[in-house]
Amino acid sequence: MTPVKSILIIGPTGAGKTPLGDIFAERGINGRRCFHFDFGNELRKAATPGSLPDGLTGDDRSFIEGVLNRGLLLENEHFHIAEKIIGHFIARCGFSEGDILVLNGLPRHTGQAEDMAGMAIVENLIVLECTAEDVFRRIRENSGGDRTGRTDDGIQLIKEKLVILKERTSPLIDYYMANGCNISRIKVTVSSTAEEIYSRFISSPGAFQG
Repeated sequence: MTPVKSILIIGPTGAGKTPLGDIFAERGINGRRCFHFDFGNELRKAATPGSLPDGLTGDDRSFIEGVLNRGLLLENEHFHIAEKIIGHFIARCGFSEGDILVLNGLPRHTGQAEDMAGMAIVENLIVLECTAEDVFRRIRENSGGDRTGRTDDGIQLIKEKLVILKERTSPLIDYYMANGCNISRIKVTVSSTAEEIYSRFISSPGAFQG
């Protein structure tokens, strides 16, 4: 497949990545359609009986359940799972030239970024910066409106996700900067809304021009 142009959103759990992605999908950018690929949501769909994308096995489903329940990361040897899921998503959306893929939850480390290079060209990286204290408050108060029904918001799992963000995901900033990607750092507080974050990105220097 021809790599699609994309925006990647990274940041701690609860910072508002999913609501922001939904705003992109609703409004687009400069008249261009955006499709929000929420990897966590797609994994939850894949774990539903009868919904596993073609080419994945029962063992893959078991691993997906481990990712969801224990916060595991897909390493290189499991990347075929992500590849199938993202390929299925792009085909389902009916991508056309000029459309933008908004990535949320994938890639989460540089190994995944390298594996994804043939599928998606990340031209903008949005870094949502939120303190651990505000993360816990946003999740507790459901500031983004997207935590209802979530089963992965236990305190210990949130702490583990914050460690993964610092140790595995944050190096993506240097990785994409070295590849000429535009980096937008946006502060997120307890009261920050997806609307506010979207507006700040759109008005920032170098916002998606690809």
